Amino acid sequence: MSPELAGSILWVLMVVGWYVIRYPFERRAKRRRVERTRRGAAETLRMAISFTGLGLLPGVSVATGWPEFARTEPSWWQIGLGAAAMVLALVLFRKTHKALGRMWSVSLDIREKHELVTSGIYRRLRHPMYTAFWTMALAQALLVPNWIAGLAGLVGFGTLFFFRIGPEERMMEETFGEAYRDYRQKTARIIPGVF
Repeated sequence: MSPELAGSILWVLMVVGWYVIRYPFERRAKRRRVERTRRGAAETLRMAISFTGLGLLPGVSVATGWPEFARTEPSWWQIGLGAAAMVLALVLFRKTHKALGRMWSVSLDIREKHELVTSGIYRRLRHPMYTAFWTMALAQALLVPNWIAGLAGLVGFGTLFFFRIGPEERMMEETFGEAYRDYRQKTARIIPGVF
């Protein structure tokens, strides 16, 4: 097996792992009423850009090799680093879902009886799911043997992150007030001790 094929297989496994972790939470979330949302055209566009970078472009590249001119030949150490990032991303992703439980939402929603989650992985990080997605985007850059499709996750998710984080934190502060302000003072945004 070549490193290129191994990277492609690992990327597919990462996507499958992501879906397996998320699916039960998505099903449960549909049953709970949304009290307030910040969904709209801007959020739809952010989600579409993120999906294009983390799903569509790398999926097409892995399946077809397109765009051919941007293909690379990864080394085994690169694939090893990508596999390690993939495992870390999926572990973080699972921990965030487990900690959020019924408070989970795919978008900027406040659900009925919403509570501020400050336990588990949220004890030290306000946005560990974003940490997981940054790590997935890094894994994709290492695993997908294509300069454009591999790096598309960093660009796509980066666009979502930088344009969503402000509105999300404002929504949390509006909802939870002083409790969220105190929580924000005690936690890092996405990397412990850095942000």
